[in-house]
Amino acid sequence: MTLELRNVTRQVGGQIHIRDLSLTLEHGTLNVLLGPTLSGKTTLMRLMAGLDQPTTGRVFWDGADVTGVPVRKRSVAMVYQQFINYPTLSVYENIASPMRVAGQPKEEIDRRVREVAELLKLTPLLQRTPLELSGGQQQRTALARALAKRAGLLLLDEPLANLDYKLREELRQELPRIFAATGGILVYATTEPLEALLLGGSTATLAEGRVTQFGRTIDVYRRPNSLETARIFSDPPINTLAVQKSAGLFSSAAGHLKLPASGSWASLPDGAYVVGFRPDHLYLAKPGPDAIAISGKVAIAEITGSESFVHVDFAGERWVALAHGVHDLPIGQPVPLYLDPNRFLLFNASGALAAAPGARAAA
Repeated sequence: MTLELRNVTRQVGGQIHIRDLSLTLEHGTLNVLLGPTLSGKTTLMRLMAGLDQPTTGRVFWDGADVTGVPVRKRSVAMVYQQFINYPTLSVYENIASPMRVAGQPKEEIDRRVREVAELLKLTPLLQRTPLELSGGQQQRTALARALAKRAGLLLLDEPLANLDYKLREELRQELPRIFAATGGILVYATTEPLEALLLGGSTATLAEGRVTQFGRTIDVYRRPNSLETARIFSDPPINTLAVQKSAGLFSSAAGHLKLPASGSWASLPDGAYVVGFRPDHLYLAKPGPDAIAISGKVAIAEITGSESFVHVDFAGERWVALAHGVHDLPIGQPVPLYLDPNRFLLFNASGALAAAPGARAAA
């Protein structure tokens, strides 16, 4: 069982929402669509479901062309961030409704309803109607209905956004396990890189209706194929610095930073590059013997409790350091910073990955 989108484009009026996109998802896999708002995640899911038709290109399900097949004739369940429930039905009947339409046995329907209700903490609410529920409880009801259906393709469009933190964390851990037991293909859309990492599976990063990279989530995170992908898969945004390689050194434009082009980096051709490093790789304390010391100025410090986001200015660049603990630093105060070249991502002038930690030579 596979879902394949082959050279799919979706155009509405004069605006292209999805552009020449090809993607294949395999049976039994969890797949994350990661991208900012308006990157094309919802449009892509609607194409997968059959709610919208591609302007050009084809959609295949298990080898069969289903491009023109309506959603009601496909084995699909979908949950949006803006949930939909039947207002006159109880929570129990909302969850059971797709199984009743499919003619499932009464005992099987009851078993599945109670199973997902227990998981989503809906058991005490089964006899209530949606109008008697909070927004989060209504979202859980919509999610329970989709899970209980056990469709071959389950599409979740930012489904946990309206839930409280504790329940979100529990469901992020439980969803992969639940879906692994039922099989099929799970597609989960999110704007949050951390959520993609927590879910695991595979991730497709999206920008302006294009898939910039698709692969195992941890591989896409550790080895983004472009600066564009690295920016999508970093929150706060990845820190960057333009450098020039010449005479065995990488130097910033103003000469404030010089890095030795040693080891596998020595074989890279001279020219323009961009160094990228995530906020958790910009340190306020020296992390190891290879760390390079520089000095910046505090722009703002955001304390979240166990961590602090320290925004710093360095040579005309604004960077963010993610530091453990509370760092209440005054604006404008000089602050020592440390860079670890072993953590750097290096991109060439066209934005393609040239070197990454653990495999620094470019292909």
